[in-house]
Amino acid sequence: MKIKNGFVLRDVCGEQVIMGEGIGALDFGRLLCLNETAAWLWKKAEILEEFTVDSLADALCAEYEVGMEQAKIDVAAIVAEWQKVKVVE
Repeated sequence: MKIKNGFVLRDVCGEQVIMGEGIGALDFGRLLCLNETAAWLWKKAEILEEFTVDSLADALCAEYEVGMEQAKIDVAAIVAEWQKVKVVE
C-alpha cells in the first residue's frame, strides 16, 4: 500500500489531521483527525512510501513498548480506516 497523492498530515489548531490538497484529493472534502499513534504511523508510512500492516506494526514495536500481536491489531484497524476513507491505495 501507499498514501495516495494529494493527502498530507497537517497540524490544525493542535490536532493532527489528514487533509486533501490538489487535484488528487479534489473529491475528499473533509479532514480526518488522528490520535498521536495514528499520526506517528502516517509519518512512518510517508517515509516507507510502500507499506504493509506488518511493516508498520514492526516499526510500532520498535518505537513503543507494545507486543507484535497487539501492534498488528491496532495497525490493521488504523489502516482499514484509511482504506475506508480512500487516503491509501
